[in-house]
Amino acid sequence: MTALFSRIKGMLFLLFLPCFCSAQPAPPLLHFSNFLDPSNMVYLRWDHDEQELMTFELQVHTTGWVAFGFSPYGELPGSDIVIGGVFPNGSIYFSVS
Repeated sequence: MTALFSRIKGMLFLLFLPCFCSAQPAPPLLHFSNFLDPSNMVYLRWDHDEQELMTFELQVHTTGWVAFGFSPYGELPGSDIVIGGVFPNGSIYFSVS
């Protein structure tokens, strides 16, 4: 997994993917978690259900945007990337590439 983010500052950006991806009810408790950086500023929680549907929650102290990638070998080329953030006017954007 690759987590890309700009210079870490004070705003907490919470990206909760299932809320954007489906009309399912709130997911159950997420059983797995880990900080992704030595400063404990990037926190990932996840779990999966019986159908192997994965749920992720990413909490990041950032300047307004965060990118989160998935790849078979942990490298950026060929990865699937989710990008989300907050514009200066307060509106939120979310993109998958």
